[in-house]
Amino acid sequence: MKTRSMFRVSLLPLAALWLSTSAASAAPTAATRSCHLPGAVDALRCVNIDVPLDHAKPEGDKLKLHVTVAPAHRAGTRGDPLFVLAGGPGEAGSDVVGVLSTAFSRVRATRDIVFIDQRGTGRSGKLDCKNKPEHEHMTEDQLEAELFACIGATKASWGAYTTEAAARDTELVRRALGYGAVNVFGGSYGTRLGQVYARLYPSSVRSLILDGVAAPDQVIPAAAKDAQAALEKLFAQCEKDAGCRKAFPQLRAEYDGLVARLEAGPIKLSMADPRTAQPITPTMTSARFLGTVHNILYSPADARRLPFLIHNAAQGRWQPFVARQNLAGDFGMQGSIAMLLHFAVVCAEDVPRMTPELLAQDAGKLTKSLADQMPRICKTMQVPAVAWKAPTPIQAPALLLSGALDPVTPPHRAETAAKFMPRAQHLVAENVGHGVSQLGCAPRLLRSFLDKPQDKLDASCLKEIPPPTFQLGSAGPQP
Repeated sequence: MKTRSMFRVSLLPLAALWLSTSAASAAPTAATRSCHLPGAVDALRCVNIDVPLDHAKPEGDKLKLHVTVAPAHRAGTRGDPLFVLAGGPGEAGSDVVGVLSTAFSRVRATRDIVFIDQRGTGRSGKLDCKNKPEHEHMTEDQLEAELFACIGATKASWGAYTTEAAARDTELVRRALGYGAVNVFGGSYGTRLGQVYARLYPSSVRSLILDGVAAPDQVIPAAAKDAQAALEKLFAQCEKDAGCRKAFPQLRAEYDGLVARLEAGPIKLSMADPRTAQPITPTMTSARFLGTVHNILYSPADARRLPFLIHNAAQGRWQPFVARQNLAGDFGMQGSIAMLLHFAVVCAEDVPRMTPELLAQDAGKLTKSLADQMPRICKTMQVPAVAWKAPTPIQAPALLLSGALDPVTPPHRAETAAKFMPRAQHLVAENVGHGVSQLGCAPRLLRSFLDKPQDKLDASCLKEIPPPTFQLGSAGPQP
């Protein structure tokens, strides 16, 4: 989850009556055209489907939902497609079509792959604020003021942008495209959405694949303990690696020293811009430092560069760290996320459960800035809270995938979710972080599971995914 519970069903009896009978009504109309999207090499089908802004008022205002269909390669395709629910919350299906050539390369041979732009993301009325180059040089207070101004200028019914509303949209997509029971793939936050959909429409779900699993009781901003555990594993791995231990013998002390120094106050840097080589004087704050460290931990390949970055920063050479901090803006790592949609979901579904007791149990530094800021954002947005509902069993066969090094949805989150899935099998990849499906033999395992979801998988091949090598110098990771 990007960055990152679940099951908010509280409808009035009249609305519940409409929802229970709506399946018999006519399917929504799908307007289809051929299209090309970044990340995909061949032509796809882009579909626009009108859905109610408020599902309790089906004749009221509409939203235009964007759906991308990648048709199966073989003629006589199977009738059970794979629906893809992206992460975030705030990531759109159209942002991740590149996985057609990786995670879903084998699945697409016989199945359509359907990417849904969740309401408020991508091409489904993206709720976002404009990124400006000057944001990188603003203080936290200035950035927050910019955000609040953007929120005030956005005319959106925040209460319409919940996980449950997105799940009901997903059912309308299934009906509009004429599919029977579908397979559902969810990644990160998409695992929350997938679980909500499977509980609302059990007869519509043939199977579930959940990668980076959010547990039913998980509160997105309360992620400090999981993040710190991932960082501790990285430190331990460096200590066990002869090259890393020799290059960075004081790694923990250097990291702790940087954290303490930044907690005492921001550091004014003087350096050459990593992009332009022109002199700049950026300010490094505790929030920016810890936020970048947390972001790096999502990918083991990225995390193996962190000791080098920490060591250089501790020696006063901040250029490599600042260059990595800038990477998100340079390559759109965060730009694809619909931030206002992200806040709308988290404010409705997570922040109301951020009790003092929970925050005390989850004490830690890596996500503290976000946990502190979210209540202020939610107060500004005034998003209606959605009551949490205890999870009920999901009977569909489920494949749960976890990376042992994941800083946000580690294996224990999937284990909690699996308690409500009697037909689930949980696979853990030891050398993987947040997201397993694209790596090693995982694409083959996805296809095997979808073909025979009742069969137990032999996942021993996941052990063959190697750990990335540590970066020990400026030339990059060792070969």
